[in-house]
Amino acid sequence: MNTSGSTGGTQSMRRALGLLRLLARHQEDGIDLQGVMRESGLERSTAHRLLSCLLEEQFAERDSQSRRYRLGVDAMQLGFASLRRTPLLDALRPFAQKLARISGDTVFLVIRQGDYALCLLREAGSFPVKDFSSDQGDRHLLGVGAGGLAILATLPDEEIAALYARHPKHYAQAGLSAAVLMNAVRRTREQGYSEIVDRITPGVSGVGVAFPVSALTSVAFSFGAISSRLNAARRVEMGRLLRAECLAWAEGQQEA
Repeated sequence: MNTSGSTGGTQSMRRALGLLRLLARHQEDGIDLQGVMRESGLERSTAHRLLSCLLEEQFAERDSQSRRYRLGVDAMQLGFASLRRTPLLDALRPFAQKLARISGDTVFLVIRQGDYALCLLREAGSFPVKDFSSDQGDRHLLGVGAGGLAILATLPDEEIAALYARHPKHYAQAGLSAAVLMNAVRRTREQGYSEIVDRITPGVSGVGVAFPVSALTSVAFSFGAISSRLNAARRVEMGRLLRAECLAWAEGQQEA
């Protein structure tokens, strides 16, 4: 855990924030003290002291049986509150509107929330689809929607396998066996964008691209349209366009 920031006198705060990020990465299964020590590089006494403080302040919780730590209710509350209005969302909204304007299709912005992709924004283009089953605030398992598949493809294979193992029934209901899901992940990595056809809404297809916005967080934009409009040839065209636009936006943010 890097605590070598330039702001003086804040080592404990940086360590505590690092632990919150660590707990967030292990929110689904939790992480025990040994795991915290191993991944953070902290000594046992330091890790235990910081975790105890987070527990007292309800920024962490510990399962009484497994003794694994997760984010607590106050940490989750801060996260939910920040999603309502953040500089990131304010910065991405004009970009989403631009994508809707140049594509004519409906644009979705999703962010990873544990095993799920949470829809933060939906912008209708000049050729909107009225029967989408996804809207702002909705969420789907990673890999089901175009944006969620794009985010899923950025994860290590072993993490994807563990995620599937937690939700086999729901993936099966979406027509996704483990093999089908991994094939979609590999194709997404090769192309640089994801593709779905008739998966969430019958007759609707999509393409998606993911990119990181922080060391912990990735988001994805996707185009959605009726399948006759977003046919195989246009999915290639729009997937490449979306990838180029997202890369340009991300590079512009780094230079700003």
